[in-house]
Amino acid sequence: MNFKTIFRSFKNKDMRKRILIVAGILVAYRILAHIPVPLGDTTTFKQAVDKLINSTDLGGFINLISGGGLTNLSIILVGLSPYITASIVMQLLTKAIPRMEELSNDGETGRRKINQWTRIASIPLAVLQSIAYIFILFQTTLGSVSTGTVTLTPHDWALAITAMVAGSALLMWLGELISEQGIGNGTSTVILCSIIAAFPATFASMLSQLFDTSQGSLSLFGWLNLPVNPTMFWIMLGLGIGLIVVLYFLVKLNEAQRIITINYAKRVRGNSAYGGIKSIMPIKLIAAGVVPVIFAVAFLSVPAFIGQIIQRADSTSVLGQNLVSWFSAPSATKFQQNGGLQGTDFIYPAVYFVLVVMFTYFYTSIVFNSKEIAENLQKQGGFIEGVRPGLQTERYFSRTVNRLNLFGAFALGIIAMLPYIVDYIFIQTLGYPIGISVSGTGLLIVVTVALENIRQINSRALMVTYDDYQ
Repeated sequence: MNFKTIFRSFKNKDMRKRILIVAGILVAYRILAHIPVPLGDTTTFKQAVDKLINSTDLGGFINLISGGGLTNLSIILVGLSPYITASIVMQLLTKAIPRMEELSNDGETGRRKINQWTRIASIPLAVLQSIAYIFILFQTTLGSVSTGTVTLTPHDWALAITAMVAGSALLMWLGELISEQGIGNGTSTVILCSIIAAFPATFASMLSQLFDTSQGSLSLFGWLNLPVNPTMFWIMLGLGIGLIVVLYFLVKLNEAQRIITINYAKRVRGNSAYGGIKSIMPIKLIAAGVVPVIFAVAFLSVPAFIGQIIQRADSTSVLGQNLVSWFSAPSATKFQQNGGLQGTDFIYPAVYFVLVVMFTYFYTSIVFNSKEIAENLQKQGGFIEGVRPGLQTERYFSRTVNRLNLFGAFALGIIAMLPYIVDYIFIQTLGYPIGISVSGTGLLIVVTVALENIRQINSRALMVTYDDYQ
């Protein structure tokens, strides 16, 4: 990346306009994150929200993606998840329904129509998710809050659902504005902003614990005394070093790709010759991105949710208690209730890892169609050296992608499990989990989106400053 070129591009009016649009939309998004949903007793619900975030991985993931929308009971609590879900469903339907596949191949007109269907499909999904969130919060409040009464009238339900659906639609519109008039992918940029918004609060909380000298101060080399908590100092130092190492490997994983050389046959038309050149086809190590992790979290939330419903119907049900216990993320409260680390505490991370690996293979098969790519190469006169066009090329691509997935899926699973690995280490050493608010998945999203946005900024900067080099 050329920083001189980027700084020189700020002289261009269009470049400044695009950057200001992105900055203004992100500021508006952060303001929306603090507008509360009009529910009955906000204080009582916030107590339930705190328990939901601390006790379930789904609650923490929703709060992370919504940029604190769950903590603040914001109108953007639903966030962009309905739009993302609708986009994934449309991708699956495009591969499954021939008519939609033809439409997607019709160029810009077909893609616009599919995008319009995606926006329409996201509205009923937002309604369903709004109902589910309010129901979960209501059920959690009934069982966890000892003070205050919580009652929701039909008017409260209608008002809260309307506000949350409107917030989701507004967020979808803001993301599209960034894509059309700003720089980068709007949906990814909004999610990036959501994750980064959690950093200051986490850092401030750790700093307050660092300078808490009630347990003594740190002595280095026998003569240097620092007014900091010794335990927290070494924890933060270890986490800082670990963060640098993790970021390094995340960048390497995100950029890792297999380069396949494509040869094009030489064709003669009249007195002119075409082709006879070589090109490359890069295949990413993790072609599915973070979608498998999102799928895995969604599937893992179902057993615990069913367990909560069973417990409401019968508080003595062993099945309901086991489902909630087995499929709840590790937390300080759970650790204290169990009296230590139990064997069942490994069920959730183990199932999580298996689901991430399975969904990585599944979603990669959707986004990378070996048969379609092999057919397109054959039509264009392209071939891989030593591999016959057609069926043999298709098998070559499938075999290559499967080998990449074997490493990429396991790497993605380990990244998703990083918070649990760290928590278990601290449980064994300190006796309690430290609780990492930003997961390895969140860091992967930050790295992926940041690198892509930097590429697009650099590309646009080169375009607007092209005349300066002539």
